[in-house]
Amino acid sequence: MPAIHTIRSPMPSIVPNDIPAMSDDECLIRLAQALEDHDSEHLDEVARLIGRLAVTIE
Repeated sequence: MPAIHTIRSPMPSIVPNDIPAMSDDECLIRLAQALEDHDSEHLDEVARLIGRLAVTIE
Protein backbone atom coordinates (compact mmCIF):
# COMPACT_ATOMS: atom_id res chain seq x y z
CA MET A 1 0.00 0.00 0.00
CA PRO A 2 1.51 3.38 -0.95
CA ALA A 3 2.16 5.98 1.72
CA ILE A 4 -0.16 8.97 1.64
CA HIS A 5 1.41 12.30 2.47
CA THR A 6 -0.76 15.04 3.84
CA ILE A 7 0.07 18.65 4.46
CA ARG A 8 -1.31 19.95 7.71
CA SER A 9 -1.93 23.65 7.92
CA PRO A 10 -2.01 25.28 11.34
CA MET A 11 -5.49 25.58 12.79
CA PRO A 12 -6.63 28.94 14.10
CA SER A 13 -7.07 29.19 17.83
CA ILE A 14 -10.60 29.44 19.17
CA VAL A 15 -9.31 31.73 21.91
CA PRO A 16 -9.62 35.37 20.79
CA ASN A 17 -6.34 37.28 20.53
CA ASP A 18 -7.63 40.44 22.19
CA ILE A 19 -7.94 38.85 25.63
CA PRO A 20 -4.91 39.32 27.85
CA ALA A 21 -3.36 36.19 29.31
CA MET A 22 -4.83 35.58 32.75
CA SER A 23 -5.72 32.65 34.96
CA ASP A 24 -9.27 31.40 35.28
CA ASP A 25 -9.43 32.88 38.79
CA GLU A 26 -8.30 36.31 37.53
CA CYS A 27 -10.87 36.12 34.75
CA LEU A 28 -13.66 35.29 37.21
CA ILE A 29 -12.62 38.14 39.51
CA ARG A 30 -12.64 40.65 36.63
CA LEU A 31 -16.00 39.36 35.42
CA ALA A 32 -17.52 39.58 38.90
CA GLN A 33 -16.20 43.13 39.31
CA ALA A 34 -17.53 44.22 35.92
CA LEU A 35 -20.96 42.77 36.73
CA GLU A 36 -20.99 44.34 40.17
CA ASP A 37 -20.20 47.80 38.75
CA HIS A 38 -23.23 47.73 36.40
CA ASP A 39 -21.25 49.85 33.92
CA SER A 40 -22.68 49.54 30.42
CA GLU A 41 -19.44 50.90 28.92
CA HIS A 42 -17.71 47.62 29.78
CA LEU A 43 -20.14 45.26 28.04
CA ASP A 44 -17.50 44.34 25.44
CA GLU A 45 -15.11 43.29 28.19
CA VAL A 46 -17.85 41.28 29.91
CA ALA A 47 -18.58 39.48 26.65
CA ARG A 48 -14.87 38.72 26.10
CA LEU A 49 -14.48 37.41 29.64
CA ILE A 50 -17.53 35.16 29.29
CA GLY A 51 -16.21 33.93 25.95
CA ARG A 52 -12.81 33.19 27.47
CA LEU A 53 -14.41 31.18 30.27
CA ALA A 54 -16.64 29.33 27.83
CA VAL A 55 -13.57 28.22 25.87
CA THR A 56 -11.97 27.01 29.10
CA ILE A 57 -15.06 24.97 30.02
CA GLU A 58 -15.26 23.27 26.63
